[in-house]
Amino acid sequence: MTQTANHEGAATAGAQEQDRQDMAGATPAGFQKFSSLAARRAFVLILNVSTLAVLLGIIASLLGTGGWTAIDIALFACVALSAPWTILGFWNAVIGFILLRSGEAGMRAAAPFMEGERESGALEKRHAIFMTLRNEDPDRAFQRLMVMRKSLDGTGEGAAFDLFVLSDSNDPEIFQREEALFETHKAQLDGLGTATYRRRTDNRGFKAGNVEDFVERWGSQYDCFLPLDADSIMSGKVILCMARMMEQHPKLGILQSLAVGAPNASPFGRIFQFGMRHGMRSFTMGSAWWQGDCGPFWGHNAFVRTAPFRDQCKLPVLPGKPPLGGHILSHDQVESVLMRRAGYEVRVMPVETESFEENPVTLLDFMKREQRWCNGNMQYFPLLGMPNLRPTSRFQLFQAIMMYIGSPAWMLLTFLGAMKLFETDIGQIDTTLAIGSFFAMFAMSMTPKLLGMLDVMVSPGGMRRYGGAARFISSSVLETVFSMLIAPAVAMRLTIFMIGLPFGQKIGWNGQIRDAYGLEWGTAIKALWPQTLFGAFLLAVFASVNPAILPWAAPVIAGLLLAVPVAVVTASPKLGRVMSRKGVAMIPEEVTPSPILRAADAEVLRETPVITPASGPMTMPAE
Repeated sequence: MTQTANHEGAATAGAQEQDRQDMAGATPAGFQKFSSLAARRAFVLILNVSTLAVLLGIIASLLGTGGWTAIDIALFACVALSAPWTILGFWNAVIGFILLRSGEAGMRAAAPFMEGERESGALEKRHAIFMTLRNEDPDRAFQRLMVMRKSLDGTGEGAAFDLFVLSDSNDPEIFQREEALFETHKAQLDGLGTATYRRRTDNRGFKAGNVEDFVERWGSQYDCFLPLDADSIMSGKVILCMARMMEQHPKLGILQSLAVGAPNASPFGRIFQFGMRHGMRSFTMGSAWWQGDCGPFWGHNAFVRTAPFRDQCKLPVLPGKPPLGGHILSHDQVESVLMRRAGYEVRVMPVETESFEENPVTLLDFMKREQRWCNGNMQYFPLLGMPNLRPTSRFQLFQAIMMYIGSPAWMLLTFLGAMKLFETDIGQIDTTLAIGSFFAMFAMSMTPKLLGMLDVMVSPGGMRRYGGAARFISSSVLETVFSMLIAPAVAMRLTIFMIGLPFGQKIGWNGQIRDAYGLEWGTAIKALWPQTLFGAFLLAVFASVNPAILPWAAPVIAGLLLAVPVAVVTASPKLGRVMSRKGVAMIPEEVTPSPILRAADAEVLRETPVITPASGPMTMPAE
């Protein structure tokens, strides 16, 4: 059967399942009535459309002064493209903050599946846990797996879980190290279950192909699987809790945990994870409230039901050549909407648990990750027309595209704003209203983090968990300035990348650097000179034509002009050590060390001699 036929059959089966659910009037797992979710979604739609209409009305009144020019029309289009996703983030955060402050009632409203969760009793099904690797640090990866195995076995339910290392590594030194580590530590990885190592020599489909190979070989043996990235770490307690939820609710197809950043040694990583933690908490709670059964999947630290994933979530191969054609890079969001089409709920746990990931350690590493995600999301255009998707699911794909379209729209808006200064009607524009509109949009973009920080401040003992009030407030101010500085530089990088996509510009698929390292000035200049040049251009234009605008344009200009020194300074391991000692951008796991993180950071593997495995193919269990 062809892949197209497979997808048509899956779409038909999903449509039939949705028809049955619609007749029942509830989501597949029965958590909520469709009518209740529809009302929430309508409410959020009204909030967003009304806010956007007011903003666009103000912008139109500003630009229409003295008649519309080509630059005015282009400026209006840029605002129309970039503003909706900032507004959506704002309202998600506001709703999320209200729910966070509502205690148990707020949690029930956003995550009804967590109410009455089973906290005891043996698991009835078998589950797989696998880590996908692609030229990552083998010692770090295997250390995390062994720590998770020990933690899981400590719950008494470790026998219900088997571990898999799914390698796509093609660097001989790295995959030989993987094989050696697996042979040497297999008994520890087995624990109460079994452990398997498999390396693909054909890396077709990238990470999604790696996962697809697993479900085709071993999927029939497991009710659910838990995918992990090389930087993932989860406690046995959390894994067991999620497994019980999956067994308790058979129509729950994907259960995504809210992975939070682990302590980081680099200045960039420390500040970034401090801000992201607060932004994600309020944003995720708010979005979970209205997305409901059409939740997100981030590809790791989540439980996935194997059978529907294998049978109805197979990714299509897009027409054309990479980077926009071929195998889909950002697979997780597509798998999420296909799982929902198959008649299973996709839910996110909007609460922090012992589910961790590591964040990029330098500005350049962060930009590379953004480019990979951007490339993958730009492949979604042909998928918007997939049959029988839920309206919310279709919007998720559209939103994933448009959130990256916003970067070039923003940068073009900045350039056109500078060009507008040369037009004769510029003096007729209400400067106060224009500046007010700009800062209103800027404030909206910062709202998720600011409300997350406010939630900590007003929670009893909240700031104490972050090292005390002085450290928390000073770190919050630092993170706000940091975000203002890097945002223009990242947007510029994405804009340049997206311009090159139609012409075949590609981003590599390889392991990420997880340890802090110094960034050379030459490397930073080579990567960020366009930002510096554009910043100098804006400074020259504003200073020569209308110096009064400079104070208001300072955040954007400073972010561009200072991109190189910010990248170098925030990569310094020495500065990172100082920040760690002083408690700058401290997170709760540093104030009260997490046992699972402390064990994962132990360097025992590098101190352990590794026995080289015998030559020949490695054995695998029956498929």
